[in-house]
Amino acid sequence: MRSPTFGIQTVPTKPWPEMAANWKRTEALGFDSVWLPDHFLSVFRQELPFMEAWTLIAGLATVTSRIRIGVLVSCNTFRHPALLAKEAVTVDHISHGRLELGIGTGWVEIEHQLYGIRYPDAPERVSMYDEAIQIVDSLLRNDTTTFAGKHYQLTDAPFRPRPVQSPRPPLTLAAHSPRMLKIIAPYADRWNSMGTPEEMKERGGRLDEACAAIGRDAGEIVRSLLYVPAIMPEENPWASVAAFEDFVGRFQVAGVNEFILQPPLSGDWSIIEQVAEDVLPGLRQI
Repeated sequence: MRSPTFGIQTVPTKPWPEMAANWKRTEALGFDSVWLPDHFLSVFRQELPFMEAWTLIAGLATVTSRIRIGVLVSCNTFRHPALLAKEAVTVDHISHGRLELGIGTGWVEIEHQLYGIRYPDAPERVSMYDEAIQIVDSLLRNDTTTFAGKHYQLTDAPFRPRPVQSPRPPLTLAAHSPRMLKIIAPYADRWNSMGTPEEMKERGGRLDEACAAIGRDAGEIVRSLLYVPAIMPEENPWASVAAFEDFVGRFQVAGVNEFILQPPLSGDWSIIEQVAEDVLPGLRQI
């Protein structure tokens, strides 16, 4: 069994000094990773300010030194995959090789409508995602890439500098459906999803099957859960130390071995500090 790891996802609605302080705090508390979401607006409170993920993470990389950093997850409909790969390799260098590269299909239709970005139907978004993962993987691994797809085309595209991490920064790939799990099986270093323990167990089983079909050891892939309070109101791991331990225990039984959590909606970090000091060291030894 893989030892569990723990991360925090900070929503970029705060001023720069507060964002920087929260990332420094997350690192000082001993969390394994810290992340940003990728949106044009705050999905559940559109009146709030909202910073862009990749320019922000480049800055935040400079205020941390140990912790792994990432965007969970980059919306594929926002950027050409070659641009995403360039942004990623740049942040990999700025962070001295601490980047975790997250990619997803994109799912919030309203922000596409408001900003005039085309929002393809689900089958097309998944098809675009399939091609984008292949392109990003190839660019980060090779000096040149040629790709002739339905959605993207590259011809002898050079890619320098090479990433700090070898052979490339780890890929965190979001997937829920059976088709998506098959797409990510050859490439994912981390699979990320949201759902109940039952849903995570069922999806994990489908990922196991997809890996077996291509001869890959499914145990190589980190099984990662993102906890968003507004999406999972039935769960509150920040209610108490006991609630956090219960939350982790139930999802571990379902096969989850990484927990990435947004802070409490109240903004109170005291329970996060208590969990980091009193709970995480013991959980990591299980």
